[in-house]
Amino acid sequence: MIQLVMMIIVIFFSSKQPYFYKTQKFGKMKKVLFPTDFSDNAWNAISYGVQLYKDIACDFFVLHTYTPPFYRVDYALGGPVFSAVNDPEVDIVLENMDHTLKDLSKYYFNEKHRYYSRNAFNILTDEINKVSDKEQIDIIVMGTKGATGAKRILFGSNTVYTIRKANIPILAVPDDYQYAEVNQLLFFTDYLRPYREDELEPLKEIARLHNATITILYVSEGYDLTNGQLSNKESLKEALEGLTYEFKENTNTKETMTETLESYLEDSQYDMLVMMNRKHSFLERLLTRQQVEKIGFNLKIPFLVLRSNEAINW
Repeated sequence: MIQLVMMIIVIFFSSKQPYFYKTQKFGKMKKVLFPTDFSDNAWNAISYGVQLYKDIACDFFVLHTYTPPFYRVDYALGGPVFSAVNDPEVDIVLENMDHTLKDLSKYYFNEKHRYYSRNAFNILTDEINKVSDKEQIDIIVMGTKGATGAKRILFGSNTVYTIRKANIPILAVPDDYQYAEVNQLLFFTDYLRPYREDELEPLKEIARLHNATITILYVSEGYDLTNGQLSNKESLKEALEGLTYEFKENTNTKETMTETLESYLEDSQYDMLVMMNRKHSFLERLLTRQQVEKIGFNLKIPFLVLRSNEAINW
């Protein structure tokens, strides 16, 4: 009987057919994953992502993961079969997902876009990696905070864990940010490692789609670039060939990296911040500290995290 109930729940929690308007033949579809907890913050990130990629053919996967209240005991002791009891919240989840897909189809009509739902009993980061591998997801777009919306942290815990564990690029959208055309991209880097074409492609794609200018910002902290850094800077120029970009260097040793970055974000009209997720990077230090009152950093624009091909074990 328990197995039967579990099978029924799995069936009800399976993916629906895609929402789209016409059967069209496109080339390679860009695949975007939207994790959601059905909060306003999550919907805001979904809205941003759909508009950001409005000019290209996309498959959008809306993912919700659900951990039943009995997970900690029943699931831990006996696995999924022993947690297969009727949970009224499953119906709520399915209803919320249905509303989300219908709202996407209603408010963001686009014949180039298709929407899919993914619901699962699983931990969010585990399911993100599972879906990303299965569907060959290109990028994750999610809110910086979840339903709790805590104001004293830079990112919510789900966003931090996803940035740490996901194997693909992530675009984190602040909860109050309204979509605006992307004209200026700020790429914050240290030139410590060479750049690969595939690592930079998410940045280059956005720049191409929106005819945006990329500003590459380096904070010297009082030191000249090494030969290795100079070589990596040259390789970056080659990788960005055909795009509009400029290099800037901050030599103010009285400011920390965080202070310099925040000054640029406040004083200039940048529409997106971009960093590479690598070992021992500024981003790694920023996320592991998670103390805004100490680091003085408040992100107000979307944040694109590029994935390095090197292994990262946080």
